[in-house]
Amino acid sequence: MADDLEEIRRKRLEQLQQQQASEQQMGAGDMQAAMQQEQAKAEMEAKKQAILRQILTPEARERLSTLKMSRKEMVEQLESQLIMLAQNGRLQSKIDDEKLKQLLLQMQPKKREPTIKRM
Repeated sequence: MADDLEEIRRKRLEQLQQQQASEQQMGAGDMQAAMQQEQAKAEMEAKKQAILRQILTPEARERLSTLKMSRKEMVEQLESQLIMLAQNGRLQSKIDDEKLKQLLLQMQPKKREPTIKRM
């Protein structure tokens, strides 16, 4: 009976070790995939910044980086549009701060004036 109990314990220990080893392999694979994804994301961001350096003046880049803190989605949308225009060759010159201000104003949603009706 003691031998049976010892045999059961040994088999259970082997099962737990195999399970732990397979979990570690899966965890390492997931971790490696996450690292590759993060690296690809960083490379894309670096390419994006390089293109923006080519098409924007330093003042315009500074305005975008400042605005990114408060209106991240809008700035990302504008950056992707500018990059697309640059890649298609539709930009004739660098975008300065004034042109950027105009583009940002065009992107903002129209504000509605509240009207009060008295009866």
